[in-house]
Amino acid sequence: MQGNVIQRGISFIKRQKKPFKVNMVRASAQSFLLYLTKQYQSIYIRSLGASPFQLGIVNSIGGIAGTIVTPFIGWLADKHGIRKMLLLGTSLMTLSALFFTAAYDWIMTIPATFIFLLATQWLMTICPMVCGSYLKNEERATAKQLCDTLSAIPTIAAPMVAATIITRFGGLNSEGIRPLYSLQTIGFLLTFFWVYTLYFDSLKKRKEEHSFVGGVKEIFSRGAAVKRWLFYIFLSSSTTYLSWTYLPVFITEVKHGDEFVVGSITTLSMIPPVTLALVLGRLADTFGRKKVIYLTNLIYCISIILLIQAQNITMLLISGVLQGFFMLSAVTQDAVSQELMPVYLLGRWYGIISLFRGIASIAAPVVGGFIWSIIGPNYVFLLIILIEASKTILIWLAIPETLR
Repeated sequence: MQGNVIQRGISFIKRQKKPFKVNMVRASAQSFLLYLTKQYQSIYIRSLGASPFQLGIVNSIGGIAGTIVTPFIGWLADKHGIRKMLLLGTSLMTLSALFFTAAYDWIMTIPATFIFLLATQWLMTICPMVCGSYLKNEERATAKQLCDTLSAIPTIAAPMVAATIITRFGGLNSEGIRPLYSLQTIGFLLTFFWVYTLYFDSLKKRKEEHSFVGGVKEIFSRGAAVKRWLFYIFLSSSTTYLSWTYLPVFITEVKHGDEFVVGSITTLSMIPPVTLALVLGRLADTFGRKKVIYLTNLIYCISIILLIQAQNITMLLISGVLQGFFMLSAVTQDAVSQELMPVYLLGRWYGIISLFRGIASIAAPVVGGFIWSIIGPNYVFLLIILIEASKTILIWLAIPETLR
C-alpha cells in the first residue's frame, strides 16, 4: 500500500512540467534554510537588546517594504517572467541573511528584517504563480499539498540541526544563533544558482497585456467575493505574523523552554503537513476547499489553547503538533486564491494579496507588542484565537466554494 502511494506520487510529479519540478526543489531548499532561523529570529533580536514592543516595531518596519513593493511584483512577473522574479527574491534572501550575520545590536536587525520580509513577501507572491501557471485545475490542490509535503520534510530536521549548532556556539543567545545566518547565506547562494541554471519560463507571454492599473480594475470588478477574500487573507496573515514574532519568545520567556524545546515544537509542527498534506489535498479536491479549511482552523485554535494552558513540556509539544494544521489550512487557502482568478491575472492578483499580507505584517507585530507589554503575553495568543474564529465565520458565510 505504502509503495503504491509512493509510486503514484512519483508518477504524479513526473507528468508535471519542468518549471513546477525545479521550483519544488527550490522551495524545499528554501524551507530548510528558513527553518534554521525562523523559530530563533525573534529570540536573536531580543538577545541583541530589543524589548517585546521594540521587537514588534522591528517587524512592523520590516513589513513596510513588502507592503509598498509587492503589489507590483506579480505584474512584473506577468511582464518579465517568473524566472527573473525568483532569482531576485532569492538574492534578497541571501542579502538579508548576510545582514543578520553582521548585526551586533537590535537596531542593525531593522534593515535585515526589512529585506527579509520583502524577500518573503516577494517569494510568497511568485511561488504560487508557478502552480497557477503550470498545473491543471483538478490537480492543483493535490499538487500543492504534494509540493508542500516534500518541502516540509527538510524542515523537520532543520530546527534540531539549528538547536545543535546553537548549543555548540554558546547557547540561546546572539552568539549562539549568529552562525545559523552564516550557513543560511551560503545555502541561499546555492539556491540562486539552482534556479539560474535550471528554471526557464515555458509559457508564452500574452500579446494583449493589461496595464497594471487595468489589471487591478478587472480584479476588483469580479465580485464581492474577491474583496471578502482579501480581508480573509489579511486576518490569516495577522495570525502568521503574531505567531512568528511572539511564539518563540513566549516559549522561552513565559514557558521557560530552551533551544531544544523551541526546535522540537517547530519540528513537531511539521508532522501534519508531511503526513496529512496529500490526504487533505485529495479531500479538498473531492469535497471542497471550505470544509478542509473549517477543520484545520479549528484544530489550530485548539493548539493555541493548549499553548496558553501548558504547564509542562508535554503540553507544549502536543500544541506544537497541532500548530502544523495552520500550514495545511494555508495551502488549501492558496488553492482558493488561484481559483478566484483567471491565469492571465494571477500576477496582479497575487500582488494585491501580498499588499494585504504586507498590511498585516505592519499592524500585527506592533499590536502584539503593545498587548504583550501593557496587558500580558497570554492575550497575544487569545487575539490569535479571536482572529481565527472571525476568519472561519467569514469564509463560511461570505466566500463561495471554488472547487469546480
